[in-house]
Amino acid sequence: MTERSGGVFKIRKVLVSGATGFAGSHILEALSRVPGIRPIAACRHPGALPVEVCCEVREGDLRDANYIKDVCRGVDVVIHAAAWTSLYGHRESSQRLYFQPTLGLIEAARQAGVKVFINTSTASAAAPERSSDPYSPGVEPPYWPHLCNLVRIENILRGYARDWFKVINLRMGIYVGRRYRVGFLPILLPRLKTRLIPWIRGGKTSLPLIDGRDIGQAFSLAAQWTPGENFAAFNIVGSGPPSVREVIEYIADRHQIPKPCYSVPFPVAYGVGELMELIDPLMPFDPLVTRSLIHLLEETGADNSRATAVLGYQPQIDWRRSIDEQIEEICRQNTLAPMHNLLET
Repeated sequence: MTERSGGVFKIRKVLVSGATGFAGSHILEALSRVPGIRPIAACRHPGALPVEVCCEVREGDLRDANYIKDVCRGVDVVIHAAAWTSLYGHRESSQRLYFQPTLGLIEAARQAGVKVFINTSTASAAAPERSSDPYSPGVEPPYWPHLCNLVRIENILRGYARDWFKVINLRMGIYVGRRYRVGFLPILLPRLKTRLIPWIRGGKTSLPLIDGRDIGQAFSLAAQWTPGENFAAFNIVGSGPPSVREVIEYIADRHQIPKPCYSVPFPVAYGVGELMELIDPLMPFDPLVTRSLIHLLEETGADNSRATAVLGYQPQIDWRRSIDEQIEEICRQNTLAPMHNLLET
């Protein structure tokens, strides 16, 4: 899938931001196995890069204006995998640590003549009504500032997409698996242990989990592809996907974690989440539940049909294996914290 010019194969230089993170490190590993791709790692701590990957490193911080000016120099494709997330509040932090650095990287890519910008978004961006269509406009829920910023970045990239600056927007499922010490499972497990968490709508909605190795596969395929349209969009999820009930019952049976014993509808769950947010200033821990956590459990209807047809993406890692590997790693490293400092990562 590498480009050919005048009978000579052209090496495609692919910059990966956040190359030491969960998604970025798996993407870097996948790219390093593709002939004709020269991966470039953009990161703050090169010592944390995967040991088996040998590539050019551009060390620095995306918040540094001097660094960001040159980080895209000579690059054909940028994969923006640098991650910061919050499931509750932290409006200012989301602006400072995600939104502004992302804007800076987009502008640097445009100025440097980058041909393709691959953006990382979420399958929940347009949930619940329109998320099955990866092209659908995102929704900005007022109770989730960081999701609002993800949607704004999508919209900015739609506006910037041109023949000379193509955009691929990947709406990803919920990350899970080895090397992931944060995310959905570390938030879910301590809450299940309280025995206060109910099923929501009986746990019948799907939970689009995705393993890091499948993330790497998806981004690697996208980096090799040359879009025919200026703005291309895909949903990317893992195997299954299973239902929320299947996931929690599997965790309960396999890892001896309590499971919910009653169910509430989504409107009631959102009401409880809003109440928890209101009393949060009086509590020593993060809220038991927030509206953003409820939003994450809404049905997305996201599947891989377009990604499979266009990119050839096929998830390989069973969701049960991903859960087992992450929980075993959490237990081995003793990194499961109580219910505080888990809603911002």
